[in-house]
Amino acid sequence: MSQTLVRWSQLKAVPWKNGGGIMRVLAREPAAATSDELDWSVSIAEIEADGPFSAFPGVDRVFMLIGGTELFLDVDGTPHRLSSSDTLAFSGDAVTTCRLPAGPVRALNLMTGRGRATGTSRAVEVAGAGAHQVTVRDGGEVVVLVALTGGLVLGGGDGLHGLHGGAAMNALAALDALDAVLVDASGSVAVTGNGLLAEIRIDRRGAA
Repeated sequence: MSQTLVRWSQLKAVPWKNGGGIMRVLAREPAAATSDELDWSVSIAEIEADGPFSAFPGVDRVFMLIGGTELFLDVDGTPHRLSSSDTLAFSGDAVTTCRLPAGPVRALNLMTGRGRATGTSRAVEVAGAGAHQVTVRDGGEVVVLVALTGGLVLGGGDGLHGLHGGAAMNALAALDALDAVLVDASGSVAVTGNGLLAEIRIDRRGAA
């Protein structure tokens, strides 16, 4: 199993494709891919004003509201209201605009290149003495875990590395809010503590 710990505090803010906001990339493949070459990407966007989203032809998106009260998206003329932890899957080809009736929000954004990968995203409440066990399947699956709150601890075996690689870290790692863990080989990891976790699963074998 290979695990990479990505610390939110170490990530650099970069502008959106259309310049309308900023985001931080948690993980992507290939690492230096343009949107036309993208297999998949997981990022967190800061949305501070109403306006259009960037167009990503040939890309499918799964969008989760993780900060702020609510967000309205208009996707090819169809309105959608998202509140905390709600998700919406839509095409990057669609004409999409957002409206922020309650002020700035933050969103977790999964993008997959159509025909190269598919993905899902969900929020999981971790609480009490038990652990949330995450199993990664053989055959090209990748899991990205994002701590949406503090209070969570990652465990589950050896091979935990920092963002820039290097020596293995302690197999138990406290996760600050918005820290992420990339798990890209078969096996399982456990998350304990009390908090909210986003679990993103990516199938690199492409669309069914």
